[in-house]
Amino acid sequence: MTLYVTDLDGTLLNSNEKLSEYTIKVINGLIKKGMNFSYATARSIVSASLVTQGLNLNVPVITFNGTFMVNSYTKERIEALYFNKYEIEYIKNTLIKYSINPLVYSDISGDEKVSWIESKENQGIKNYKFRRNNDKRLRPVETIEEVFQGNIFYFMCIGSKEDLEKLYNNLIGMEDLTCTFQKEIYNDDYLCEIYTKEANKGNSVKRLKEKLNCNKIITFGDAVNDIPMFKISDECYAVENAAEELKNCASGIIGSNEADGVARWLEQNHI
Repeated sequence: MTLYVTDLDGTLLNSNEKLSEYTIKVINGLIKKGMNFSYATARSIVSASLVTQGLNLNVPVITFNGTFMVNSYTKERIEALYFNKYEIEYIKNTLIKYSINPLVYSDISGDEKVSWIESKENQGIKNYKFRRNNDKRLRPVETIEEVFQGNIFYFMCIGSKEDLEKLYNNLIGMEDLTCTFQKEIYNDDYLCEIYTKEANKGNSVKRLKEKLNCNKIITFGDAVNDIPMFKISDECYAVENAAEELKNCASGIIGSNEADGVARWLEQNHI
């Protein structure tokens, strides 16, 4: 039995952050026939659920690059990974050193929140807010102490390549952290994302495979944060628009996200 896992942005979603009617029809038809299909994304379940409306998913999904495994129907967390206080203190001091105003994701009094210092927000954070209008998780605050409240599981820094590359190079050597650095898909911003050591798509996809008693993994992606799940896959396919680094890890190259590459591959190859 095979588990199929896809990235969302730049892979299953088109440049308008949407699923085509063709993709929805093909995937739902294959799920109805018994296909085990999931996604692994850097998005939250709130954001991912909005852009995957129409898909009749029947297995858990992976969010925040492997930080959470989530029930696709109830949206409840099945697995969760959080930073400890020593990791948080190190990250906090590093962010201050490089004058970075991060978006900090945490659980506060049982609710998921995204906190940042409102007076220091840059254009990247403004773009982030605009794309998430009416998101109840958004929590602009006044002080860095407020930013670091709660049970923290994820940091996202948005800014220029020069500033964030310095931050990334400082953090990448830390054995207790997972850190990714890449260009935003939808605009010219760069992202530096920070997770716990165990939080990557590869680890989570392996655990999902075990939960479902599957014996094979086939994955699809477009960016460097997909490399961990490509490395643990039996087969892995990069969309035509993928980063060269990911293409070098792939079993093959399929059609782009604009051309419904994942759905067309599944329609032709799923047994």
